Amino acid sequence: QVQFVESGGGLVQPGGSLRLSCRVSGSVFSRFELAWFRQAPGNERELVARLVTGGSPSYSHSVKGRFTMSRDDAKNTLYLNMSRMNPEDTGVYYCNTAPGGRYSWGQGTQVTVSS
Repeated sequence: QVQFVESGGGLVQPGGSLRLSCRVSGSVFSRFELAWFRQAPGNERELVARLVTGGSPSYSHSVKGRFTMSRDDAKNTLYLNMSRMNPEDTGVYYCNTAPGGRYSWGQGTQVTVSS
Protein backbone atom coordinates (compact mmCIF):
# COMPACT_ATOMS: atom_id res chain seq x y z
CA GLN A 1 0.00 0.00 0.00
CA VAL A 2 1.37 3.38 -1.02
CA GLN A 3 1.05 6.19 1.45
CA PHE A 4 2.23 9.79 1.46
CA VAL A 5 2.64 11.66 4.75
CA GLU A 6 3.34 15.35 4.41
CA SER A 7 4.60 17.55 7.25
CA GLY A 8 6.32 20.82 8.00
CA GLY A 9 3.62 23.31 7.11
CA GLY A 10 2.69 26.33 9.18
CA LEU A 11 2.25 30.07 9.24
CA VAL A 12 5.05 32.16 7.76
CA GLN A 13 5.40 35.84 7.04
CA PRO A 14 5.88 37.14 3.49
CA GLY A 15 9.52 36.83 2.54
CA GLY A 16 10.03 33.95 4.96
CA SER A 17 11.06 30.35 4.46
CA LEU A 18 9.68 26.92 5.25
CA ARG A 19 10.75 23.33 4.67
CA LEU A 20 8.26 20.59 3.92
CA SER A 21 8.84 16.85 4.15
CA CYS A 22 7.00 13.93 2.61
CA ARG A 23 7.52 10.39 3.83
CA VAL A 24 6.64 7.83 1.18
CA SER A 25 5.81 4.25 2.09
CA GLY A 26 5.45 1.44 -0.37
CA SER A 27 7.66 0.36 -3.23
CA VAL A 28 7.32 3.43 -5.39
CA PHE A 29 9.97 5.81 -4.20
CA SER A 30 12.70 4.88 -6.66
CA ARG A 31 10.36 3.66 -9.40
CA PHE A 32 8.53 6.85 -10.29
CA GLU A 33 9.07 10.52 -10.77
CA LEU A 34 7.69 12.20 -7.66
CA ALA A 35 6.28 15.65 -7.25
CA TRP A 36 4.98 18.30 -4.91
CA PHE A 37 1.55 19.73 -5.55
CA ARG A 38 -0.41 22.50 -3.90
CA GLN A 39 -4.05 23.47 -3.76
CA ALA A 40 -5.00 27.01 -2.93
CA PRO A 41 -8.51 27.77 -1.66
CA GLY A 42 -10.98 27.64 -4.53
CA ASN A 43 -8.36 26.42 -7.00
CA GLU A 44 -7.49 23.09 -8.53
CA ARG A 45 -4.47 21.17 -7.34
CA GLU A 46 -1.36 22.19 -9.30
CA LEU A 47 2.08 20.63 -9.67
CA VAL A 48 4.83 22.92 -8.40
CA ALA A 49 7.95 20.73 -8.47
CA ARG A 50 8.96 17.32 -9.79
CA LEU A 51 12.05 15.15 -9.54
CA VAL A 52 13.11 11.71 -10.69
CA THR A 53 15.93 9.78 -9.05
CA GLY A 54 19.22 10.79 -10.64
CA GLY A 55 17.66 13.71 -12.45
CA SER A 56 17.34 17.44 -11.96
CA PRO A 57 14.21 18.99 -10.49
CA SER A 58 11.88 21.10 -12.55
CA TYR A 59 9.50 23.75 -11.25
CA SER A 60 6.40 25.63 -12.18
CA HIS A 61 6.89 29.22 -13.29
CA SER A 62 5.32 30.54 -10.10
CA VAL A 63 7.91 28.96 -7.78
CA LYS A 64 11.02 28.69 -9.93
CA GLY A 65 13.98 30.37 -8.28
CA ARG A 66 12.34 30.30 -4.84
CA PHE A 67 11.57 26.64 -4.17
CA THR A 68 14.00 23.73 -4.16
CA MET A 69 12.92 20.10 -4.28
CA SER A 70 15.15 17.26 -3.18
CA ARG A 71 14.79 13.60 -2.30
CA ASP A 72 16.57 11.23 0.04
CA ASP A 73 16.16 7.73 -1.38
CA ALA A 74 17.67 6.14 1.72
CA LYS A 75 14.92 7.65 3.84
CA ASN A 76 12.13 7.46 1.25
CA THR A 77 11.56 11.15 1.88
CA LEU A 78 10.96 14.16 -0.32
CA TYR A 79 11.71 17.72 0.70
CA LEU A 80 10.56 21.10 -0.51
CA ASN A 81 12.55 24.10 0.64
CA MET A 82 10.53 27.26 0.13
CA SER A 83 12.02 30.73 0.36
CA ARG A 84 10.98 34.29 -0.44
CA MET A 85 7.44 33.17 0.12
CA ASN A 86 4.44 35.29 -0.76
CA PRO A 87 0.71 35.07 0.01
CA GLU A 88 0.09 33.30 -3.32
CA ASP A 89 2.04 30.34 -1.91
CA THR A 90 -0.74 29.73 0.61
CA GLY A 91 -2.43 26.38 0.25
CA VAL A 92 -2.34 22.72 1.16
CA TYR A 93 0.78 20.98 -0.10
CA TYR A 94 0.79 17.34 -1.17
CA CYS A 95 3.23 14.87 -2.65
CA ASN A 96 2.49 12.08 -5.11
CA THR A 97 3.75 10.74 -8.42
CA ALA A 98 4.16 13.09 -11.36
CA PRO A 99 2.40 14.35 -13.32
CA GLY A 100 -1.05 13.85 -11.86
CA GLY A 101 -0.74 11.58 -8.85
CA ARG A 102 -1.58 7.95 -9.51
CA TYR A 103 -2.05 7.01 -5.86
CA SER A 104 -4.41 8.11 -3.14
CA TRP A 105 -3.63 11.53 -1.77
CA GLY A 106 -2.38 12.07 1.75
CA GLN A 107 -3.81 14.67 4.08
CA GLY A 108 -1.34 17.28 2.96
CA THR A 109 0.21 20.01 5.05
CA GLN A 110 -1.22 23.51 5.32
CA VAL A 111 1.01 26.45 4.45
CA THR A 112 -0.19 29.96 5.16
CA VAL A 113 1.79 33.03 4.15
CA SER A 114 0.47 36.07 5.94
CA SER A 115 1.62 39.00 8.00
